[in-house]
Amino acid sequence: MNRHVGALERISLRCCAWSERWIPDAYVFAVLGVIIVAVAAIALGSPVTQTAKAFGDGFWSLIPFTMQMSFIIIGGYVVASSPPAARLIDKLAAFPSTGRGAVCWVAGISMLFSLLHWGLSMVLGSLLVRALSRRDDLDMDYRAAAAAGYLGMGSVWAMGLSSSAAQLQANPASMPPALLQITGVIPFTETIFLWQSVALTAVLIVVTLAIAWLTAPRGENAQTARRLGAVAEPPPVVTSVESSRPGEWLEHSPLLNVLIAALGVVWLIQEFATKGAALAISNLNTYNFLFVMLGLLLCWRPRVFLDAVSRSVSSVSGVLIQFPFYGGIAAMLVSAVGSDGQSIAHHLSTFFAQAANRETFPVVMGIYSAVLGFFVPSGGGKWIIEAPYVMQAANELKVHLGWAVQVYNAAEALPNLINPFWMLPLLGILKLRARDVIGYTMIQFIVHVPVVLFLLWAFGMTLEYKPPVMP
Repeated sequence: MNRHVGALERISLRCCAWSERWIPDAYVFAVLGVIIVAVAAIALGSPVTQTAKAFGDGFWSLIPFTMQMSFIIIGGYVVASSPPAARLIDKLAAFPSTGRGAVCWVAGISMLFSLLHWGLSMVLGSLLVRALSRRDDLDMDYRAAAAAGYLGMGSVWAMGLSSSAAQLQANPASMPPALLQITGVIPFTETIFLWQSVALTAVLIVVTLAIAWLTAPRGENAQTARRLGAVAEPPPVVTSVESSRPGEWLEHSPLLNVLIAALGVVWLIQEFATKGAALAISNLNTYNFLFVMLGLLLCWRPRVFLDAVSRSVSSVSGVLIQFPFYGGIAAMLVSAVGSDGQSIAHHLSTFFAQAANRETFPVVMGIYSAVLGFFVPSGGGKWIIEAPYVMQAANELKVHLGWAVQVYNAAEALPNLINPFWMLPLLGILKLRARDVIGYTMIQFIVHVPVVLFLLWAFGMTLEYKPPVMP
């Protein structure tokens, strides 16, 4: 090992060595989660039959979301496979001059775009890493760069426009009536646009970039994509085709792609005009539709588009097989009722809510949200589970309701740093395993936890309680 290696760089290398030896495939995490939650439910008095029923009923509950996540990978890959997008990403990849600089460049872009949309952040980050991996003049550690591409999802995404909880609280028509009676309508000005929220986000970005810089291996310690055998070569580009049959002519004519994309553009214009840009792009269906239409145009020819889709499908396997298990976990947490008539989710939320007072509420709620988030990695779905309990506690303790939402948002990202669930799209695109990147994200997690909890407490003390505002 290079004797000039810094302390954090040395720790990151040891964490990587440890994770490569001990961290199993992400599928194992999903299955272990099922077993742990099932055992907990049975221990609380839930009959085995009821626990099994909750697992089976919830197994397919995330199918729409599974398809959405799959299309994030497919749409992103197709767009990146097109000549214009590949040239743009290559230009972005030309900026860094060192391996460490490249890792920080990826981390910065990932976090900034995550404030607009977490899906865009992850796709763009992974595609930028692919482009940087093709540069022979960079000693960029491919694993550290992959972890950097994920940092938007693992640090600040929920503090931005795509925050599921903030979006839900600002739109009364989308809220469950029971929750609306507790919280009222909470606009963005009381959540993501609070100066305390902006300041917390800025601090997290600076801290995250500093850790990414200090932990990125250099020189002989850097495992480049070529050393790992993971260099992503640019896909072949079809410029002209000799077609002897009508069927082949249609496959290689841009006419079909242009007509379908034109229909899609008309729909997108209506969607953005009626809902507004921020709300429209936060809808995963709209986001994926936009990428598919963009892919059609950028690939130009149906055959080029279909070939890109075919190459992308292998990256989706982890999402397809693991998400159903997480659906089963979420269902058992909510539906497997113990002998006292209460679910695991209720026991967790009641415990943490009762353990807090006005001053400690941000810290206690943050810990609770992070713990539950490891087992229910769904920002919007988990908020529906816990919001009625924790927001009622916030009312009783006179905690600023908008800040309670931001406490949830900031803590929501913490388990993402060590839970492979949200890593799957990025890992699929980069052809890596969870164990390859968790060594780096684990250090981010260790630093982020005390920093986030302290900032949530400190900024929370500057805000006064406001009663719920009904629509």
